[in-house]
Amino acid sequence: MPDSTMPDSTAYAGTAYAGTPLDDASLAASLDGGFTSHHAEVNGTRLHYVQGGSGDPLVLLGGWPQTWWQWHKVLPDLARRHRVIAVDLRGMGGSAKPAGGYDKKTMAADVHALLGHLSIGSAHFAGHDIGAMVAYAHAANHPGATRRVALLDVAHPDEDWARMPLLPRPDVRHLWWFAFNQVEGLPEHLLAGRFHLLLDWLFGNAATDPSSIDARSRAVYARAYGSPEAVRAGNAWYRAFSQDIADLAGYAPVTVPLLALGGEHSNYELLRGAVPALGTDTRVVRVDDSGHYLPEEQPQAVVDELTRFFG
Repeated sequence: MPDSTMPDSTAYAGTAYAGTPLDDASLAASLDGGFTSHHAEVNGTRLHYVQGGSGDPLVLLGGWPQTWWQWHKVLPDLARRHRVIAVDLRGMGGSAKPAGGYDKKTMAADVHALLGHLSIGSAHFAGHDIGAMVAYAHAANHPGATRRVALLDVAHPDEDWARMPLLPRPDVRHLWWFAFNQVEGLPEHLLAGRFHLLLDWLFGNAATDPSSIDARSRAVYARAYGSPEAVRAGNAWYRAFSQDIADLAGYAPVTVPLLALGGEHSNYELLRGAVPALGTDTRVVRVDDSGHYLPEEQPQAVVDELTRFFG
């Protein structure tokens, strides 16, 4: 089970780690596969994305509290077979942080508009955490532009999410941050400049091997969520869950193939119960020896499963 011991955050709490640049352009250039960093004005907002490789388009969507960089261990291998576009969602990393539009239907429209900007008619999608919700919303709202979808450790919010217990119970994972992130105004003041403390707790408790998210990556995420504006925008994804649940009630099960990858020590069992109702062609796979952060904890397993699935 995960070790809740937190490492010394002072090693990466600043804006640089061991003299290594943490800006998106430098990070992209550090990866094999010819990756480059870009911005696009789409759907009334500004999205940052990193692109590399060639072949069938594959869009990668990450989650909280991370950025596109959470895919860095799998990007080079995926780029051997795909034109890979790793996107910072609305409110994330190098993307704009507008006042609204954080429901997953609108965020899927952002990504759909990005495909148009890139002259891509349809693409495969893989999403983790918040990104999995957006990937599913894209399939539900833009089926003609969606080939196959992989959901990593999270499905779309549904009615069961509204019944999560506030008090911890020994038989249920206590997702306390789902409530904390709903509080308006306070988290921005508590976490600005201190986000590394929350990162350490989350990785220490939700990763089977916390060291799989190394100090450089933690520095990237701490930098990305270091301002009050960034904390507010990331929390807005959670504040939109009620709207997301209402939107899901209006979706028919999607007909594109769905693959769900669940961490052995995270959400595999939950996905087994939730995913079959989301589509007409679904499969749920357990990723052994992993917690929530699959692309960083078990990158080879993720590459293998996505390669088989996307063909």
